[in-house]
Amino acid sequence: MEIKIWHNPRCSKSRLTLQLLNEQVGEGNFEIVEYLKKRNTVDELLEITKKLNIAPTQLLRKNETEYKSYKEKNGEPNDSQALQLLCDIPKLIERPIVITPKGAAIGRPPENILKIL
Repeated sequence: MEIKIWHNPRCSKSRLTLQLLNEQVGEGNFEIVEYLKKRNTVDELLEITKKLNIAPTQLLRKNETEYKSYKEKNGEPNDSQALQLLCDIPKLIERPIVITPKGAAIGRPPENILKIL
């Protein structure tokens, strides 16, 4: 499918973004990727950061305990380390992410996705 949402059903922003996507493009007209249930790859995450036009470190949820623990032990991750960290601990991926042929956007707030639909 041309449109994807990287979705976490437990996240309120992700649920709101999914609802907005359903309203804008119609339910079933996009792929829902539950990224916590799959094995994400470095290449896949690198491609997403390129589409978002951000550095891999900007995709990290820095308030999570796992991130703080990593930073305390290893210091601030570089881009390569951030990508590996995102693969190893997918809950650190900023969400939700919507990807369309026009680009990608993080749904925080959910209305951010409107510019790429």
